[in-house]
Amino acid sequence: MSTITLPKDRATFHLPEEPHHPEGHSTMLGFWIYLMSDCLMFAVLFAVFAVLGNNFAAGPGPKDLFELELIALNTAMLLFSSITYGFAMLAMVKNNSRQVLIWLGVTGLFGLAFLGIELYEFHHLIHIGATPQRSAFLSAFFTLVGTHGLHVTFGIIWLVTLMVQVHKRGLTAANQRRLGCLSLFWHFLDVIWIGVFTFVYLMGMI
Repeated sequence: MSTITLPKDRATFHLPEEPHHPEGHSTMLGFWIYLMSDCLMFAVLFAVFAVLGNNFAAGPGPKDLFELELIALNTAMLLFSSITYGFAMLAMVKNNSRQVLIWLGVTGLFGLAFLGIELYEFHHLIHIGATPQRSAFLSAFFTLVGTHGLHVTFGIIWLVTLMVQVHKRGLTAANQRRLGCLSLFWHFLDVIWIGVFTFVYLMGMI
């Protein structure tokens, strides 16, 4: 408490101290709320694809466009990145910042490989004329897969930012909480991609 003393003929009163939150004290509730909102957004995109996925407008369909071998490789890149991020979290529990940085770097490389393959696929589709304007199916496809790709891009930017913070400040309580939030986000993207791989690519080839 801070005290203000007035002249003798006046009373002395105390001002309440300003609230103080220790580093890393914040909860992850807000981030969970964000993830739920992201779930709703992707649910809407999946629903749109389910409605428009068979409207080819006399154009090419999944069997004409998709290369499952390439998509399977892309899926492996993202799943491997989830495993390596798990190793980073195990290193964090052991308070080994060097190993955390190494595994985060490997995770980022797998994420970049995933984005590179996805950009190659988009470039190939556009090159052969399978653009979003070609049909409702392609419009829904590019929107769904592209939105997921944007999330992976933001995740990599977030990951690099955390690597810088861990390198400068170490595994502080705040950085550990941030690493936990990114872990939830990264695994969430894996779950969404499994849905994309199953419903967009595999079921499209049936």
